[in-house]
Order: sequence, then C-alpha cells, then structure tokens
Amino acid sequence: MLAYLLVLFFAAAEAQESDAGKHAAKNTDAHQLLPYAVDRALEGFVKTANGGIMQIIAKSDNDSQQIKRMQQYLRQTAEEYGKGDFSSTERFHGANMPGLAQMKAAKAGEIKYQYKALNNGGQIVFSTEDPQLLNALHAWIDAQIKEHGSAGLSEH
Repeated sequence: MLAYLLVLFFAAAEAQESDAGKHAAKNTDAHQLLPYAVDRALEGFVKTANGGIMQIIAKSDNDSQQIKRMQQYLRQTAEEYGKGDFSSTERFHGANMPGLAQMKAAKAGEIKYQYKALNNGGQIVFSTEDPQLLNALHAWIDAQIKEHGSAGLSEH
C-alpha cells in the first residue's frame, strides 16, 4: 500500500513539474513576443454582464515607457480583434482556446472591442448583446484566467 501511495505521489509531482515547465516555456515566449516587459506588468481578466474586460497595468506608475508599450499593444489588439484577427491570441494560446472559434466567426460589430487608456496601462472592454457570443466571451475569459491568473483590475 505504501509503495502504491509513493508511486501516486511521485507521478503527481512529475505531472506538476511538467505543467510548470510548459507554463514557464509559454512565459518565455510571451517575454519574447510582447512589446512590453511581462515581469513589469499585471494582467487581469474579469467577466461582466455583457462580456468582459482585459486589463494590463504597470507594476510601477512611474514606468512611462512600459505604460506606453502596454497601451500600444492593447490598442492594436482591440483593432485586430475588431477585424476578426485573433492570430496574436492563437500564437500564445493555440487555436483551440475555449470560445475563440465563436469569436472568430462573429460578424463585424456583433462583438465590440473598446480600447481605453488608463493612467497606469490600458484595457479592452469586450461586449455583445448575443447570448451565444456572450457565452463564448465568458469561456474565453475563463480560459485566460486559468492560463494567466487574474490580477485585481483597477478603475475599469
């Protein structure tokens, strides 16, 4: 019995190390692909009644260079999403991310992607009136939270 429990323990520990390694590799990729320093930013997602919010803020309010880079990234991302271009999300998370196929299939204007600059970063507000697209947005946000965690959102 003890041998069986030890095998289970070590198998679970190995699986956790493997997951941690995959997450570290994704974080390394993010550091290389994003225009801002990931280690100097907080990224958060929250669901709302009509969609959700993605927010990236600087850990330091005085980090003006990083804040500008975050704002530029979010502005560009909102524009791309509005055109149905989710290639940046697919590079980070793959094409099978929950909700992504429905977001890509949405007609122009069915989902709104509004960029807003904040003093310490920026955010994208996602909104829709379509219940199926709302479910897709919420599934996508849940997957983002699972992947990134969710820092507390400021002044949204």
